[in-house]
Amino acid sequence: MKIEEYICENPERLDTFLATQIGQTRSQIAALIKSNSVWVDKKQVARPGVKLKVGQNVRVEFPEAKVQKALDVDFDVEILYEDEDVLVINKPSGVTVHPAPSVKEATLVDWLKHKGVRLSTISGEERHGIVHRLDKGTSGTMVVAKNNDAHEFLSLQLQDKSMGRYYIAVISPPLKDDITVIEGNIGRSSHNRLKMACGLEHGKPAKTMFKQLALSADERSQLVACKLFTGRTHQIRVHLETINRHIIGDHIYGLSPKVEKSERILLHAYLIYFVHPKSKEKMFFQADFDTIMHDAIDKKFNLESLNEVLDSEYIINSFTVNP
Repeated sequence: MKIEEYICENPERLDTFLATQIGQTRSQIAALIKSNSVWVDKKQVARPGVKLKVGQNVRVEFPEAKVQKALDVDFDVEILYEDEDVLVINKPSGVTVHPAPSVKEATLVDWLKHKGVRLSTISGEERHGIVHRLDKGTSGTMVVAKNNDAHEFLSLQLQDKSMGRYYIAVISPPLKDDITVIEGNIGRSSHNRLKMACGLEHGKPAKTMFKQLALSADERSQLVACKLFTGRTHQIRVHLETINRHIIGDHIYGLSPKVEKSERILLHAYLIYFVHPKSKEKMFFQADFDTIMHDAIDKKFNLESLNEVLDSEYIINSFTVNP
């Protein structure tokens, strides 16, 4: 274990002092303090905002990185863009984003490490570089931070809504209105721990907008675009459930015996845009469908006839009016 000691020369907050001494962000320092790794004058502290006095001794015990058994990474991921700050990928369906006790197979984080991609550490040991997540079955665009400055900059864009994320889904039955907006707090269901539920007092605010794109030949299903204004777990699926709609292939929120089966949930993170943390340029990325989703859409709607509604500018402009 590495141990370092520092002497305070000017009155200031503990987290500010250590951020300067160690060269890490205040968020990282806060995590270090909360992990019971910091002492002031031999007294352990747990609050980042402790005020230091001149001459006080600050001792830090840096925890050793956990050594985990490497998992075999038997999948590959399409890279849409990469530079020294960010990596934009097309996540495959069936890949979990980050490790958890219940996850036994290799994750996206394992793939990133396997490829030797340098990643931010601000989200902790298990979530290197992960700014936002996608459900295991959902495919599509994700931006990964390769350093802590980029991570903080991108996270702020998630919070202030300057990062945009648009999804494509095949749902049943079709929506009644061209544009449908659903708002409602989302939290863990008290009846089924695998599910989230809408309208809960303990839930977090959530808003999704849906835009009709095409009706299937049999008029039983519909291709829709979805815009997230918040990023709650299962948000699109939960909000659709509140109006008795479901995404084809969703085996958690579409449990009716009449639900159409599919090899995967037909939900894809189609577009993402954000401001680059260094160049401050606004960047747009679009991820192609995988074979299963491509064939499912083609069978129901004929992809050749969808060029106009699947155009990225058309989708983004469809949501410029904010009801």
